[in-house]
Amino acid sequence: MFFHILKPIWKRKFKNLLLSLEILLAFCVVFGLALMSARYFQLYHLPTGFAYQDVWSVSMLGAGTADTKNDARVTENFQRSLAAMPEVVQVGFITHSPYSNATWTTDFYLPDSNFRYSVHMAEMADETPGLLKMKLLEGRWFSSEDEGRAEKAVVINKKMAEMMFPGKSPLGQVIADTESGGKNIKLFRVTGVFEDYRNKGEFMAPTTFAIMRYSKTTGEKRLETALVKVKPGTARAFEEKLHQQLKLIRSDWGYKISPLADMRQSKMTEDTIPLVILAVMAVFLLIMVGFGLFGVLWQNTTQRIPEIGLRRAIGAHSGHIYQQIVTEQLLLSSIAMLVGMVLLIQLPLTGVLGESINWPIFMTATAISMAVIYAISTLCALYPAWRASRLSPTEALHYE
Repeated sequence: MFFHILKPIWKRKFKNLLLSLEILLAFCVVFGLALMSARYFQLYHLPTGFAYQDVWSVSMLGAGTADTKNDARVTENFQRSLAAMPEVVQVGFITHSPYSNATWTTDFYLPDSNFRYSVHMAEMADETPGLLKMKLLEGRWFSSEDEGRAEKAVVINKKMAEMMFPGKSPLGQVIADTESGGKNIKLFRVTGVFEDYRNKGEFMAPTTFAIMRYSKTTGEKRLETALVKVKPGTARAFEEKLHQQLKLIRSDWGYKISPLADMRQSKMTEDTIPLVILAVMAVFLLIMVGFGLFGVLWQNTTQRIPEIGLRRAIGAHSGHIYQQIVTEQLLLSSIAMLVGMVLLIQLPLTGVLGESINWPIFMTATAISMAVIYAISTLCALYPAWRASRLSPTEALHYE
């Protein structure tokens, strides 16, 4: 049966070539959309490592460069004044707010090695990890007991711990910001390991992350972002009251206040724009492919009237004709997708895109894209196949 159907496809191989290329292009576009959607779905269900609910971000913009220098009195004044407000539960400080586009990366080295580890960084005050409800896996968070020590306290995520210290506990390990033998080397001591901190939101890929302790007394620069934990149910009108309180503390500074929930929504919208654009392109392409398939199948059916009429004359049932036309189209689609799979499977095999394309995502995208192409091929073949199955032998005799 298979070779019986494959034979007429081979006889019209030049006509089917362009049709196969069209199906192949549609398959690749749908695969790309399915791949991105599956990756977004996977990332969305991974833990971000922090809680954004009822947390507001306050960016404090100093009047001049001199104001960026750390002043313990200024920081304490902000924390004390904001915490005294009845709507505020807790106040913490951080280099850059979650869901912002700010990125801080640095390189770490082991003291006896020159191998470089690229790491995402953030600096937090002692209160901030608890404010964000970050989950500690082992060890402890930095605290006032780390004040004045030679090695600055740092907490790393599980991914970084596994990369830098495979097979052993990272607690108490010392890491450096400069390769062995470098000048002005700074040492950091690992005090704990946390689950994760995907500060750019639900669609950020997991990465190595380290959080340094911010010292209010010995820090070189003040942290320009405050995180304010408010009581549940606090209305958005509190923003005006908060702004007034900030102006009472430092009237010469500017302030940008945003609830993390709003920043999260904006960030998710921004991150999904490429997916929406690709989806629109895929829809238009599939519509064009669908019309093209329907037109070609209609033309092929018309040209095969003598063949179909002869089959009906020698006893072929209308259901057999119907099945043949649909099966031919599905087989043609299968051949085109098989060629596409030979090319696309190189992505997870070579690891060219890293963790963005793992085998579960690849298999999910493959299943979705094949289902879409099969569905379009079947729908486009239904009417031409029905029309061919209704053909009577006498029509073949009058066909010119």
